[in-house]
Amino acid sequence: MSRFSQYIAQFFQRSKQRLTQIRDTPHAIAGGVAIGLVFGFTPLFGFKTLIAVLIAWLFRCSKLSAALAVTFHDILLPIWPVILRWQYQVGFLIVSRPHRLPTKFNPKHFHYENLLSLRSLHVIWITFIGSIVLAVPIAVGMYFLVLEIVKRAQERKIAAAQGGK
Repeated sequence: MSRFSQYIAQFFQRSKQRLTQIRDTPHAIAGGVAIGLVFGFTPLFGFKTLIAVLIAWLFRCSKLSAALAVTFHDILLPIWPVILRWQYQVGFLIVSRPHRLPTKFNPKHFHYENLLSLRSLHVIWITFIGSIVLAVPIAVGMYFLVLEIVKRAQERKIAAAQGGK
């Protein structure tokens, strides 16, 4: 097993351990993870955690699990440009009339002075739409996975507490 795969396995194990130690209902923890994953995929850099915690609070889910799930995307950092491109392509396909894929990206046409123009806001909006479309199915799947993991962990804790008495 390579060093990188060991690091990833340890990261998942620590994340699972942290989630099962949260004192909340399994639904609230799993809901927080789902909300955090959805906002973790969005191109709202700098605001992801704040928005995820706010939405988790509004839906009475675990704010801590939402914050943990947003930071879960840190392991995807090396491939983040590829993910953003996929999100842009999906969003462009949805927004464009008639539906079509975007043209090829040429880095030569990218200029930093155009970064805050209306066109770049349009690109962020298209990427946001694509991110939601790609993130929702993943978040729903993770909701049910985390719900089951937390239920089992809490049942084991209850069984251990009753067995010790």
